[in-house]
Amino acid sequence: MNEIPIYLFTGFMDSGKTTLIKETLLENGFADEGKSLIICCEDGEIEFDEEELNKINAKIVMVENEEDFTAEFLAQVNLQYLPDQVFVEYNGTWGMDTFMETQKPKGWVLVQSLATVDATTFDMYLANMRTMIMEQLFQADVVIFNRCDDSTDKGKYRRNVKAMNRKAQLVYERADGSLDEREEELPFDISADELEITDADYAIWYMDCLENPKRYEGKKIKFLALVYNPDKLKKGVFVPGRFAMTCCVEDVTFIGFKCKYPEEEKIPHKSWINITAEVHVEFAKEYKGKGPVLYPVSIEPAVKPADELVYFS
Repeated sequence: MNEIPIYLFTGFMDSGKTTLIKETLLENGFADEGKSLIICCEDGEIEFDEEELNKINAKIVMVENEEDFTAEFLAQVNLQYLPDQVFVEYNGTWGMDTFMETQKPKGWVLVQSLATVDATTFDMYLANMRTMIMEQLFQADVVIFNRCDDSTDKGKYRRNVKAMNRKAQLVYERADGSLDEREEELPFDISADELEITDADYAIWYMDCLENPKRYEGKKIKFLALVYNPDKLKKGVFVPGRFAMTCCVEDVTFIGFKCKYPEEEKIPHKSWINITAEVHVEFAKEYKGKGPVLYPVSIEPAVKPADELVYFS
């Protein structure tokens, strides 16, 4: 039996899902793959033109309520339309578990998940509906920030997504549909040989160093760190880092880098230190390849900060 690919489009209302599906079908050649079925779970400002869809052998069905998105419903539309490919325009206020856990007809396979985000409202959603929007972005293979302009903080948006979803590909589009190819700004001078990383910038530096380790080759980095150094860790290695909040309190996680420390005296586990270390990019099994490894220049005891957490925004 041939697989029937499912393309999932998530995002809040008027974030550009319908427009993206129309572009995919009409401009990107997907209509040539056979019969297309669009399962639309909300009415947005942009609507599908059924006459236009008929010309490309595409049909559309509506699902008004989350409780109606069931295995029985999907089985019924599969028999009725016999699609060769399925596009799901998902409702941004519905739980992602409803889609992910609902049994699909035999042969239906999710092949790609795309999330659309209106850059002009992203900060508002982060402040007021953070868990809901991050749930969508966590599932996405591609995240498209549209309606970007010169004030869009691309670095902040990237960090928020990558903190939850390392594999996601990010695309930034301006209001006219062109790609926004501006360089992302960092809150510290990357050209300096020695960087002092503040608590406010630690998570930003961590993500950038992890994704672009060659930028930091040979540089000295100074920061306040919590020591991860349990007895089971290999001798001569510890991990200085911080606990970071990605989405909510339940998603706090420790982020740090491998640090080679040849001194015989062990640095106490869960102690606080001010560390200055030189970064070198080398193979480490912890990274399953090459990544940043720290070599201490100086280590001094430090006082625990008032706020032990760091943040990605």
